[in-house]
Amino acid sequence: MASSFVRLFKRSAQKHTLRRNPAWNRLCGSHMRQYRDLLAAMIVATVLFQPMGAAAQAGANPQDVLFNWNRMVLELVRHTPTYSPPVASRSFAYLGVTAYEAVASGTDELKSLAGQLNELSLPPQRDPNAHYDEAAILHAALTHGVRNFFGNTGPTGQRAMNAMESQIETMVSASLDEQTLATSIAYGEAVAAHILEWSLTDGGALVENLGFPYEFEPGSSPQSWVPTSTIGLQQAPLLPNWGDNRTFAMPNGATCPVVEPPVYDAQAGSEFYTEAMEVYEAVQAIEPDEEAIARFWSDDPMLSPTPPGHWIAIALQLLRETDAELHDSVDLFARLGISLADSFIGCWHEKYLYDLLRPVTYINLHIDPDWRPILITPPFPEYPSGHSTQSGAAAAVLEAHFGPGFAFSDKTHERDGLGVRSYQDFWHAAEEAAISRLYGGIHYRVAIESGLDQGRCVGAFTNALVTWER
Repeated sequence: MASSFVRLFKRSAQKHTLRRNPAWNRLCGSHMRQYRDLLAAMIVATVLFQPMGAAAQAGANPQDVLFNWNRMVLELVRHTPTYSPPVASRSFAYLGVTAYEAVASGTDELKSLAGQLNELSLPPQRDPNAHYDEAAILHAALTHGVRNFFGNTGPTGQRAMNAMESQIETMVSASLDEQTLATSIAYGEAVAAHILEWSLTDGGALVENLGFPYEFEPGSSPQSWVPTSTIGLQQAPLLPNWGDNRTFAMPNGATCPVVEPPVYDAQAGSEFYTEAMEVYEAVQAIEPDEEAIARFWSDDPMLSPTPPGHWIAIALQLLRETDAELHDSVDLFARLGISLADSFIGCWHEKYLYDLLRPVTYINLHIDPDWRPILITPPFPEYPSGHSTQSGAAAAVLEAHFGPGFAFSDKTHERDGLGVRSYQDFWHAAEEAAISRLYGGIHYRVAIESGLDQGRCVGAFTNALVTWER
């Protein structure tokens, strides 16, 4: 498993950080290069869905191109340091829209999202006199998009992208004449370039210092967020202006507000104290399955595809299991990406509006100075819960696509050793993802419930998009 290999290598590297002699450095450099090459190969082997030999002889299925690149993006999110959950959600949205528009222009069944998504103009359209190949268009569009959105990934990610591009290109070009291939590639790249240009004006294109501001004025009220980490970079909160970014389907970041949290109060028995005490007691008396839930949905950056990637992984799994058609797949990837991106913008808008301290801060001050949560507390304000908002939005979109009462088993973390969890429907999964943050000791219940409500609101705007002409 690639992710396990990463953790093992990091531990080994940390163990030997004091070895400074030249021979050791040369050995480390050699092993690092071999490790990166091996890991890149493992990533591609994990991502590709079908044997390349048989695929190359038969030509490319556009659905496989779409799925393979989405799997690659999930792996790249794991290996790109700037990809915090909000940043990841943004890329999922733009890449989803890229694939959707590339496919929609070739059919009378799908309607462009231009004029429906904020400030998106109509992408280039196909020449009615030219001949195109759908797989080649999708491959060109997603290659161009992924290389731009993940241009800052490390050597392992770059090698993986190169290998993926080469293998799918072989598969795509096997049965095409040169003219069709060239025309299709040029068109796919033109669509991707149009979406990329649109993305550059949303406020989230440039992420400096891993998303932590160089200067930040902390709040001065008793309820204000304070850092919960000793890491110097995290003495300022993550992406404080993300809530001002241009949204996709909802009007702006303030469109789906949450109710005000309880008034801060250190007095035992007060509403706020009771919220904190519930978190404290949940961790103190946690059951094995509750801890498993907390860890299953933790989705930490650099160790997972992040929380939004978890929902993309679910969609990818279910589209394959239901033998979805290409048009259904690009529709869902676009909608899900849009809802996830808008949910983080809306959630971050509210987080920095209320600027609420985390449970560990309150509990250490007023209940138990030695208490620690199970999960690492994220470095930004508490209210509302981002896990809850994005899970509510994702559940709304997935339910609209697959229908209510759709039971499924989530295999996202099967190869990470966290098992498979089963759900009676998407809201069951969303509610479990949300409550996992209480079990982990990093959110109050009110933040969880308000986040789910906010997610429903965000998802409704995404579900209102018109994608089918019929």
